[in-house]
Amino acid sequence: MKPAQQAGYTLVEGVITAAILALLASLALQHGGKTLAQQRLEAATRRLALGVEQGRAAAEASGRPCALELGEQGWQVPTGGELPGCAAPMVGLDEGVQPADVALSHNLPAALRFSSNGLVLDGGTVVLSSEGTELRRCLVIALPLGVVRLGRYGGAGQAPPDSAACSPDPTL
Repeated sequence: MKPAQQAGYTLVEGVITAAILALLASLALQHGGKTLAQQRLEAATRRLALGVEQGRAAAEASGRPCALELGEQGWQVPTGGELPGCAAPMVGLDEGVQPADVALSHNLPAALRFSSNGLVLDGGTVVLSSEGTELRRCLVIALPLGVVRLGRYGGAGQAPPDSAACSPDPTL
């Protein structure tokens, strides 16, 4: 007669299985955090571009020049200046994210001006970054027509934004 075999796992097998599962979980969390940070950054970049287009549309629809100011939360009505704010509903950077999740720096004037026919009268570069990823995105408003270009920023971290360091990125 054969001795009865025990069903189940040994303690060593259980510990090894738990260690492997913990390693896989930590890798998934790291990768997921980076992916989330990149998505946050890309959404904020698209929202900035949308804000410029909304400012153009508002100026053209009203037939009057207007202006927008870029703050930490995104486009907003200017706090000062000779032009009224564009009357379009603005979408901020913080839609669905915490305000501190996306940092931006720019060399735009205090108020981005739009002519009565929707042309952008000022230019500059905006650089966006997010904790959790090394990726930096950029938005360049080029004169004389106010063409907006989105891309990947490759300039120095502490230097003022430079449009030459903004490489076009077809994924945006």
